[in-house]
Amino acid sequence: MQFLHPIKLKASLHETIWGGRRLEGEGWKQLPLGNITIGESWETEISTVAQNEPYQGRTLGSLVEDLGSKLLGERVIALFGRRFPLLAKFLDANAPLSVQVHPDDTYAHLHEQGKLGKTEFWYILDATPGASIIHGFKATISRGEVQQAIQDVTLEKLLNEVSVSAGDIIFVPAGTVHAIGAGVLLYELQEYSDLTYRMYDYGRLTPAGTPRELHVERSLDVSHYNCSPHIKVQPLLLHKEDGFQDRCLAACQYFVTCELVFDQSSIFYNYMKKGADGSCIILSSIGGEVEVRYGAAFDYDEKLAKGQTMVLPAELGTYCIEGNGVLLYSYVPEPDDEVWRGWEVKNGF
Repeated sequence: MQFLHPIKLKASLHETIWGGRRLEGEGWKQLPLGNITIGESWETEISTVAQNEPYQGRTLGSLVEDLGSKLLGERVIALFGRRFPLLAKFLDANAPLSVQVHPDDTYAHLHEQGKLGKTEFWYILDATPGASIIHGFKATISRGEVQQAIQDVTLEKLLNEVSVSAGDIIFVPAGTVHAIGAGVLLYELQEYSDLTYRMYDYGRLTPAGTPRELHVERSLDVSHYNCSPHIKVQPLLLHKEDGFQDRCLAACQYFVTCELVFDQSSIFYNYMKKGADGSCIILSSIGGEVEVRYGAAFDYDEKLAKGQTMVLPAELGTYCIEGNGVLLYSYVPEPDDEVWRGWEVKNGF
């Protein structure tokens, strides 16, 4: 059997008109020189490149092709097919993002050449005083009223604006009209899909002086025209003892994300499941440094510092995580996953 290793990735940085330089200023990323405004750091884009041996220089996409279920896991393939399932990102909103909506899997399959839809969640890492997001509408409304407000450039009057602060967890199912406001720094996990329908952009112009492209009809096709039943969700405490805490932040059929908090005395072998699990695991450090030890005698190790991400193959085998820091741990759940079901009960889904 081929011996597998964690895959430590170099993120893909994306320039946006609403981005800034905060990811570098606060020690998350090294950004290009100059006044380039970086809005997104894509941690698990399939073009991202492995930084560690024996995969150094290989893209995540090429490793998926070569390793298949050994990397992805059988549950991932059953739900998503033979492709990497989830896209993790860091986002720096220096200015407000456009108002957007994502289709669900059914609509995307029918109208977007078999692509995935997009359900996502946000973990607010920091927010300036008064920062906010958009999530749904203030009241139940009709498609026609929304369409007229877009034409009149008055849609913001109908949108539900919610203030946010560090530690907030926002669940964004497909069909939710949403936007991230200025001053918000967050971690996002989503289905691996590039489908975003821009519904509204406050009348902003591109640097060339032209209106930004909107996708009005498709956004209207897929939107939910009501107040969001869930916006800020509550974490589910899974385990707590001296030196360690485990909380589930968000869960659905596509992903479960837990927050693991370690100190230097914490060592956890076989955390969660070991060997041939149904899903690969995405690890992202949001503070401090942790170490993944693996191999038959735990004689291999790979470190992960703040702002870095690695993927653990589904068939990595037994491993342990130790160190001092905060780690986000994401995977695709089985239908009977107890963490997913427990989180849903706590949040009234």
